[in-house]
Amino acid sequence: MPVLILLCHGQSTWNLENKFTGEVDVDLSPVGEEEARRACIRLENYIIDIAYTSVLKRAILTLAIILNEMGKNIPVVRSAALNERNYGDLQGLNKKETADKYGTDQVLLRRRSYETFPPNGESLKDTYNRVVPYYKATIKPQLKTDKNILIVAHGNNLRALMMYLENISATEIVDVNIATGIPRVYEFSRELKLETVSYLEE
Repeated sequence: MPVLILLCHGQSTWNLENKFTGEVDVDLSPVGEEEARRACIRLENYIIDIAYTSVLKRAILTLAIILNEMGKNIPVVRSAALNERNYGDLQGLNKKETADKYGTDQVLLRRRSYETFPPNGESLKDTYNRVVPYYKATIKPQLKTDKNILIVAHGNNLRALMMYLENISATEIVDVNIATGIPRVYEFSRELKLETVSYLEE
């Protein structure tokens, strides 16, 4: 049975500084590199046939650390379709300072809701409409050939993909958080019916 594994990249330097990152191409922090190594340990019992990632270096490096630790040499596909949601004018701003200035509820609405978008940025709906068609056209056909797939990407585009895979509503997704560095595993039947989904905890 095919397996799909979703993994949010390790902590970035801007995660550490509590900044809105979005599509800004920042590095992993030392903690993020360690999270990638721990993710590798969690994945040691899985055979991975192909991996997908964004074109942002925090995701690319997370995947590279995992494959290097595993000693794996598998096909890796990078696509901007898997980039993090664009936070527009919020990118680079400190989250707490922004909440203090504009109000926690307003910032939460722009960060977490499905349709609301930050100035000059993307909503989660926009991200969904970028990520899910890519999944259907490129990744799902690989699962149909019984391949096990790892996607290393970002919090919001993985939330969008979770909506599709788990039939999560636009209302429910507001409360869904994705921790960095902890794999979420989807096991499918050969007909691609979702059978189980769980996080790989240590």
